[in-house]
Amino acid sequence: MRWLMLYARSRQVSTSAAAVAFTALVVWVFNRGGGTGVMEPDAINPIVYFVLAASVAAGSVGLGGQDSALDRTAAIRWVPRRAAHALLIGVVAGAAMLAVQAVGPRFAPTEVVVRDTAGMAGLAAFGAVLCGAHLAWTLPTAWLAFAVVSPPLPPNTVGKAFGWMSYPPGTEASTWTAVALLVIGAGLYALAGPRR
Repeated sequence: MRWLMLYARSRQVSTSAAAVAFTALVVWVFNRGGGTGVMEPDAINPIVYFVLAASVAAGSVGLGGQDSALDRTAAIRWVPRRAAHALLIGVVAGAAMLAVQAVGPRFAPTEVVVRDTAGMAGLAAFGAVLCGAHLAWTLPTAWLAFAVVSPPLPPNTVGKAFGWMSYPPGTEASTWTAVALLVIGAGLYALAGPRR
């Protein structure tokens, strides 16, 4: 159990968790008088994208330690720890958003929250591999910016894959894109670790 505490401390888990909790609290405070929130079952309030991206970005800070050379020479099995860390970022970010929805207005269906969180966590893990842990937040943020500012994509399979964040639940191309991002990003991060 001691290794878990040391790992959490070296990865700034408490700071990341505080940032996720603060983000959720701010969203809840500013939306508590919002009535029932989203009225249509499949409607998505765009605030959900920003909250999830902020939470994943906060968690991505810990995808690398203070000393990458020390991490690489440590005599422990990094692959399962890295995979668990990448998945845990998604779980915590999604749980925070679902907790806000449980006590306040509804922003998006649960399936959309889970799908978008999974995809963003995979992008953050992939960002750590490509850019290093200190810039892991750039890929989910860039994809979010693309989704927000790009003109509407055609509703074919390619458009649904590129715009996976904004499609309603049950859109297969969007769901599979998010799953692929999570599997590829977390897998590469688990095997290769963050860039030095």
